[in-house]
Amino acid sequence: MRKKEPSKFNRIVLNQLGEVKGNLFVAAVCMICYTLTELLAPWPFKIIFDHILLVEPLPSSLSFLKGIFQRGEIFSLVIFSLSIFLIAICKGLFSYLQIYMTSRIGYQVVDTLRRELFGHLQRLSLSFHNRARSGELLTKVTSDTNILKDVFAGSALTFTSHLFTIIGMFAIMLAMNWKLTLIVLATLPVLSYALFYLYGKIKASAQTQRRKEGKVASRLNEILASVSLVQAFGREKYEKERFETESAETFEESIRTARMEAATTRTVEIVSAVGVCAVVFFGSFQALQGRMTPGEVLVFIAYLNNMYKPIRNLARLSAKFVRAKVSAERVSEILEIEPEIQDRPDAVEASDLKGEIVFKEVSFDYGGGRDVLRKVSFSILPGQKVALVGASGAGKSTIVNLILRLYDPQGGAILIDGIDIKRYRRESLRREIGIVLQDSILFGATVKENISYGKPQATQEEIEAAARRAHAHDFITSLPEGYDTVLGERGSTLSGGQRQRISLARALIKEPSILVLDEPTSAVDAESATLIQDALINFQKGRTILVIVHQFSAIKHVDQIFVIKDGEVVEQGTHDALLEQKGHYHQLFEFQLR
Repeated sequence: MRKKEPSKFNRIVLNQLGEVKGNLFVAAVCMICYTLTELLAPWPFKIIFDHILLVEPLPSSLSFLKGIFQRGEIFSLVIFSLSIFLIAICKGLFSYLQIYMTSRIGYQVVDTLRRELFGHLQRLSLSFHNRARSGELLTKVTSDTNILKDVFAGSALTFTSHLFTIIGMFAIMLAMNWKLTLIVLATLPVLSYALFYLYGKIKASAQTQRRKEGKVASRLNEILASVSLVQAFGREKYEKERFETESAETFEESIRTARMEAATTRTVEIVSAVGVCAVVFFGSFQALQGRMTPGEVLVFIAYLNNMYKPIRNLARLSAKFVRAKVSAERVSEILEIEPEIQDRPDAVEASDLKGEIVFKEVSFDYGGGRDVLRKVSFSILPGQKVALVGASGAGKSTIVNLILRLYDPQGGAILIDGIDIKRYRRESLRREIGIVLQDSILFGATVKENISYGKPQATQEEIEAAARRAHAHDFITSLPEGYDTVLGERGSTLSGGQRQRISLARALIKEPSILVLDEPTSAVDAESATLIQDALINFQKGRTILVIVHQFSAIKHVDQIFVIKDGEVVEQGTHDALLEQKGHYHQLFEFQLR
């Protein structure tokens, strides 16, 4: 039978733990030393009570202490009182080192996991991101990994330490008085119920809680991204009520989870109190009959209290582990998703492309059962300027997405310079293609950083040269800090035309072999549209340019026009030739004129 491969989540965690195994070893040693000092802590009290205050003779097991007692009661009292302080100092030191080392390890593991998750999300195909809710993904990257931090940062070793402490104390108690230990044993079934039965209930509630939190985050992200629309339609009250409803559901589930966690702790507290009460009674009864010394009763009760304390902590830790397990499952389900678009093992670099683009009977759909493209075929020669024209939803943007290999077609092939684009490494292919979208997406960073996003290693001279070619240099230098001006989120502090020209500069700085523009002038003023057209004319010179347009005035001088209708190329030719055909292009042109 083939051995099951560990999940990607487990591999990341195990690899990171392997890198910090030295720190893990130190933390484990500190944990063992802490447990030993915890087991040693009650014994000075027994010696003081039995052999100093009650002057009981030392048993043979403590004969190595006779030298101390021979030097007098006061000296012995000082020594064993100081030993209480020394044990406490050692406990504190080992506890500090354990917490520090495990916290460091935990933060390193979670940081690695978060970076891996973020990188994996960026590699996943657009089809995944179109289906996923961004708020849910945000919750998994930030909140879920943060919950895991609590487990990795000490809880795992703390759990082990508590377990060793319980086992050690139970063994000592059994050696001291097996009858009293049986009383303690009688409480364990009820404690097991509290730790395991309620554990399952807490897990189910925690899963629901995390899903609802993701839903709230998605709603918040959606509203904040569309706040101008909400305000324009006066729907603030409606959105507030909708958000409050979903937030209230999350609140109720959180309260339910907290109530079950409290029920677990309460059960352990009550059972612990019953156990201590019974041990105090029967232990004292045996001391009165002379079968135990008061010091032994004191040590036994101290061990019992110290044993129930980690059990109470285990109840709290079990709730943490439940939430962490739920979060780990949520993170793991993302990591296990394989990108739909992947490089072949024999993929080659795309460099210095001539810019020939050929579609051979390409068919594509987004998974809804309706073909967006149906056996589309066309050819674009190197250095041509080509326009895609058609009604909204005809398939123009889909053609661009396929050229960029954001999706793979279900049928047919796309060739660039005679090679199927599936044979190119994706990163190198996209590096050779410049893209300017209709909705200019800029980052909340400096103008310089936004332009150099297309070429991270670009110099200041290259950045300014690209800005000049895009007719953006003049308005950039008039900004408060020039190229170092920090833009608002999504470039909100600039006009639409200014954003579009910075987007064009970002594409031009790459010196791409192929330039793709999706409605570059549809949402800008006439002056900006003219400047963008002028920049394209100056830039073309041997490069292939593919433009999606609705404004027919902008495409009269392109080399070819492909008319897209219902996912098919129904016409192709120059502007004048297509008008003479009196076909679909002529209808669209006449409709726009009217």
